[in-house]
Amino acid sequence: MRNLMRHLLAGAVGLAVFCGCRTQSPYFSDFDRPPAMGQEPQMVTLTNRMDPVLLEPPTNLFTLGPGDRLDIELVDEPTSRVTTVVGPDGRIYFNLLPGVDVWGLTLGEAKTALETNLQQYIRGTPRVNLTLREVASKRVWLLGRFQEPGVYNLAAPTTLLEAVAMAGGALTFSGMRDVTGGPLAEELADLDRSFIIRNGKLLPVDFDRLLNKGDLTQNIYLQPDDFVYFAPAHAREIYVLGAVVQPRPVPYTEGMTVAAAVAGAYGTVRDAYLYHVVVVRGALTQPEVTIINLKDVTHGKVADIALKPNDIVYVPFSPYRYLRRYAEIALNTFVSSVAINAGTSLAARRQAGPGGVVIPVGSGIQIIPPPAPPIR
Repeated sequence: MRNLMRHLLAGAVGLAVFCGCRTQSPYFSDFDRPPAMGQEPQMVTLTNRMDPVLLEPPTNLFTLGPGDRLDIELVDEPTSRVTTVVGPDGRIYFNLLPGVDVWGLTLGEAKTALETNLQQYIRGTPRVNLTLREVASKRVWLLGRFQEPGVYNLAAPTTLLEAVAMAGGALTFSGMRDVTGGPLAEELADLDRSFIIRNGKLLPVDFDRLLNKGDLTQNIYLQPDDFVYFAPAHAREIYVLGAVVQPRPVPYTEGMTVAAAVAGAYGTVRDAYLYHVVVVRGALTQPEVTIINLKDVTHGKVADIALKPNDIVYVPFSPYRYLRRYAEIALNTFVSSVAINAGTSLAARRQAGPGGVVIPVGSGIQIIPPPAPPIR
């Protein structure tokens, strides 16, 4: 959980710091022009562009980390075999050794480190057998509308399809186990709104093409701490993020507008940039992005626009040079916030903790405590 939070926060803060720089993005290379200052909303549809590197299996060797279980024995002493765990400090303890740091070492490097340290206590040239019994330091997060959501060990190169299979696949009517919480469809997965995050950034994976159409160009290899989320199929919320008082999902009502959704998040903060408010609609891999001037809307100069369920409204903290920067920040803020809340909910089921967690770009993680009881 700690590693995931670190990656997501680093990605969110990185977006705030570097969004003014011109860098390559798999989503926004065709969406690269200055925003107009006119009053009329501007709408552009983004396109998915998969980086072929994501489809290549990792070539780096496995390295040890805290939680990994190892079998260790001296070759010339059959009774010396023990099973040990890499401790939280990255060390393993064997025989007379006070502790050998193996965090980040391959199995071969760890074996050499053990033999080198044993030479101080054993005559001759000690030979060590080192076997990896169980991997616990490399994990992926599979949360949301899976049959078996949870955190899974990543012991070998694993594709996205293989990981989805580990979690039992997406929830379907035939796979429902508990339907007492509301309409059946509310528990199903919406593949258009599902996503995968790596190092705090959204990857351009189209789950509908992968799972429903068998398009293996979307079947990327996973890396440790990747976060895969299957969104609920019929959530009726507007996600209001960015420079608002309380970034949060606002319940959707028929005819809700951008101004009303922002009001549902208790309005904007003092330094919010209202001239380029972003509305993201549709599938995350091919979203429709609209830029509106909320300042003119609030002064009655132009008409507000109506929202639809699952729209994302992002109020920027400052202006950016290119339209794609607004879209990029809006999408990455959305997926990071959803991931943090999903991860927090998983931890809360194991141990009671704070309520929700939100990551607005440009600030730290905000923990929203439960409301205080009224004073009598």
